Amino acid sequence: MPDLAPPPIAQPLIARPLIDWYAGNARDLPWRRPGFGAWGVLVSEFMLQQTPVTRVIPHLEAWLERWPTPAALAAEAPAEAVRQWANLGYPRRALWLHRAAVEISQRHGGVVPSDVDTLLALSGVGEYTARAVAVFAHGERHPVVDINTRRVLVRVLAGRGQPGSPARGDLALMESILPAGLADAAVVNAATMELGATVCTARAPRCGLCPLADRCAWRAAGYPDTGDVRRKQAAYEGSDRQARGAVLKVLRQAAPRSVVLDEVIADWPDAAQRERAIASVVADGLAQVRAGSLRLPT
Repeated sequence: MPDLAPPPIAQPLIARPLIDWYAGNARDLPWRRPGFGAWGVLVSEFMLQQTPVTRVIPHLEAWLERWPTPAALAAEAPAEAVRQWANLGYPRRALWLHRAAVEISQRHGGVVPSDVDTLLALSGVGEYTARAVAVFAHGERHPVVDINTRRVLVRVLAGRGQPGSPARGDLALMESILPAGLADAAVVNAATMELGATVCTARAPRCGLCPLADRCAWRAAGYPDTGDVRRKQAAYEGSDRQARGAVLKVLRQAAPRSVVLDEVIADWPDAAQRERAIASVVADGLAQVRAGSLRLPT
């Protein structure tokens, strides 16, 4: 889908209903509570990448109890980060978060930066995460766009049922509805995301609960099928991802000890897949081979 030109009249029509709706409907999530802190917000954003909120919350609480500051995590071996990550999925995020903690400790005196470009220089931090931390942890004014935000924007402003591939125009479209004030802009960012996550959902939007229903272009057009180019995730059962997860589970359970290579998921039904899984976790830095054994990284 091509970049969308931000409609000049969008802001006054969209921002106030979102702010009012959010005040009475926002979920009580840990990272939204006063005093949660920039480090907690950064950890939560790492964990929330491609992972549902309900799965993240217990992992987040345990992580911050163990490592309440970047320096506390940086002082540990990377293996401990991978081990603590447990079954949260996409475990490279644990390594990136550990590296980011080291960088924050060494370059920024243990303080999570507020500047987007400085945040982008940290390991594992992309455009969305950098902007989210700058806005939600430090009160900066930037457009923050995730898949839920994009879905709300294209439905309300462009009359499309589903967003296309991410594009720079998404940020411009979000910018077009942001109020000038820092606090209101942060609320509109959060509210748009929340609306997409809880009401304007991908498969079953609940338009009767939406504060933007009377100004939604997609609804006004009769909910046309405008196509869906979202990438479908492959099944987990029987996949290489499942085999990787099984390898890492064995290593987490054995840590800090190593496991003889031949004994790592030795009964896996697909021998070639087993070998790929072991090779891939080593290539990603999630495991190390030493003297015929496999272990978490040191």
